[in-house]
Amino acid sequence: MRRSLRAPHSSGPRLSRSAARLDWDRPRGFPGAVCAQARRPDGGPHAVREGTLVLGSGSPRRRELLARAGIAFEVAPADIDERARPSEPPEALAVRLAREKALAVARRVGPAPARLVLGADTIVVLGADVLGKPVDAADAEHLLARLVGRTHRVLTGVAVVASDRLAATSLVVESRVAMRPATADEIRRYVAGGEPLDKAGAYAAQGEGRRFIERIEGSESNVIGLPLEETLALLREAGLRFGAASAR
Repeated sequence: MRRSLRAPHSSGPRLSRSAARLDWDRPRGFPGAVCAQARRPDGGPHAVREGTLVLGSGSPRRRELLARAGIAFEVAPADIDERARPSEPPEALAVRLAREKALAVARRVGPAPARLVLGADTIVVLGADVLGKPVDAADAEHLLARLVGRTHRVLTGVAVVASDRLAATSLVVESRVAMRPATADEIRRYVAGGEPLDKAGAYAAQGEGRRFIERIEGSESNVIGLPLEETLALLREAGLRFGAASAR
């Protein structure tokens, strides 16, 4: 089941709850995706070179997800202030950070040649609290101890910005993650392996942290760091051509 809410203007964010699931054991059978053309501001196509997409993130998980989908891209991590504003709702925070990352990189890239910049930000929400990345191992144990035995939300804001116009299109995707109960010793041993120290919520759904997860409702790739189905749709909407569309 998918529910999508979009603001009246094309540059506004959309809220999508996706039932898509990423199978990490499937063969690399995604459609090939060499960029062939994009659209001018007036809607007409113009030729662009392969690698015209810029990923404004240094996340290895996002790089792997895009690569597995066959997307050609370059990496240019953004450097922005990621602190939440007072009383800022989690959905608004995820979208704002994604847009700010994409815009910051688009300004660095410059208007010529025109590029599409992809920005994303993933946050973990438990009740009314946004759980960020742990500051150390003790904090990681504390964060994960709050999550086990409960269900939390994972929100990823995704934004695409054209570097020649600095016009952003964005959305936010929500997944729900149910975790089983776990002992303090089990959490301590997991944290000691180092995996959760750079992860929001202090666990990695695609790694050893999977042991704590009972089920995921919605997009699994969203929990990993990038809702793939929705991201590819957003890139197509922005004018990026890949897969079957590039051969037309």
